[in-house]
Amino acid sequence: MVEVPESLPARMYLLAYDLRKQKMTRGGTRLGYVLRAAALTELYLDGRLGEERRRPVPGTPGDDPYGVLGQIAASRPRSWQHWVRKDAKAIVGTVRDELVRDGWIRVRGRRVLGLFPRQEVTVKDPRVVKSLWGGASSALRGRPVAHVNSYDAAAVALAAAGELTSVLPGSDRRRHRRRIDELTARSGPAAPAVRKLIRQLNAAAAGSA
Repeated sequence: MVEVPESLPARMYLLAYDLRKQKMTRGGTRLGYVLRAAALTELYLDGRLGEERRRPVPGTPGDDPYGVLGQIAASRPRSWQHWVRKDAKAIVGTVRDELVRDGWIRVRGRRVLGLFPRQEVTVKDPRVVKSLWGGASSALRGRPVAHVNSYDAAAVALAAAGELTSVLPGSDRRRHRRRIDELTARSGPAAPAVRKLIRQLNAAAAGSA
């Protein structure tokens, strides 16, 4: 059995990698939303984060690897969307560095047209991505929702919300909409917050086109 990262944000970063094109399919703000939501979802599923009046609140004390729980505890009540949006770009670098440090990926800097800096990501063992994709695929098409591994369910919910085409092309999102909704309901409020933010980005992009 192939070993995969334990943290949900690390798993979602790897799921955003397209093995056929050997590059990330998502980056910047959109990937940041998915990773922030993954950090929130991990805390929520483990009971370290709860919800009151549709806002996240600290739950059972425990690890806070990405500092999200500390931010929430130090703030007045704010929406899930606020916490998904906050520091979204920063968490991309944090998770990427974590994956480099733990030996899951390599990152090489280069310049596009000799001018613009860009980082190329390479997954060291493609079987890791395939294993994560297999778990998500099984969650989407396999056993009853109540029996699906919670991180696999969350991976589908977050991939659908963040429009990660490496996991769920648009046709699959439409075909399995009911199943995705059921998996999202199991995974907590962060994924729906991502979906709303992505729709806002899409609307803004369409308006400026």
